[in-house]
Amino acid sequence: MSKTNEAGALIVTGAARGIGAAVAKGASKYGFAVAVNFARSEARARQVVREICSSGGRAIAIQGDVSREEDVLRLFETAERELGPIKGLANNAGITGGFARVEAVSAKALAEVLAVNVTGSFLCAREAVRRMSTRRGGSGGAVVNISSRAVQYGSAGEWVHYAASKGAIDTFTLGLAREVATEGIRVNAVAPGLIDTEIHANNGEPGRLQRLMGTIPMGRAGKPEEVAEAVLWLLSPAASYVTGAIVAVGGGR
Repeated sequence: MSKTNEAGALIVTGAARGIGAAVAKGASKYGFAVAVNFARSEARARQVVREICSSGGRAIAIQGDVSREEDVLRLFETAERELGPIKGLANNAGITGGFARVEAVSAKALAEVLAVNVTGSFLCAREAVRRMSTRRGGSGGAVVNISSRAVQYGSAGEWVHYAASKGAIDTFTLGLAREVATEGIRVNAVAPGLIDTEIHANNGEPGRLQRLMGTIPMGRAGKPEEVAEAVLWLLSPAASYVTGAIVAVGGGR
């Protein structure tokens, strides 16, 4: 799909860096006008917007913490006002809560992980459905949630709390997909494996990818752009008969 054949507005949460930034940049090539959401990294979000606009796309940066309902409402209202009807949502914003065994996870850290990863995804999907559902006067659309291969592995000794939050996302994806299947909305998830982003260094182990490289059948870490391609396919008309799917992008891991 070319940029001249605009596909509508796409909201990408947590789009200032990593997978979110890759999705936002790629989405403009699929014809989407992109709302680049960020919580704190304003400079980086604006750089993503500049890159999209410099290549002929449309994009704006919108600050908002997805765990806060008022921020989510403002995010969707602003995107709709500035970019037009919402046709897609990439629920990418997430936090890990840091490396810790279960016995060391504080209630505060657990609450923060669930608030961003689970509540935030619910709230954003709720607002997307309200706007896209044909039952409510919309013209349909697609939601893609970002899960994780950690759901299958459990991430023992590292971040069971994070893996559990992504397990909730898988269940949410399946339930919502069935709930709105007759309302013109497709809901799927992408489950990345070990991807070369800042998440590892930001959690205190920059060498984590190298340590776990031997567990990846393809013998290498993935790139954010490779995950983005799966997300964009699920958002596109090419995936018109796909809903309730959880697509693994993990090099066989």
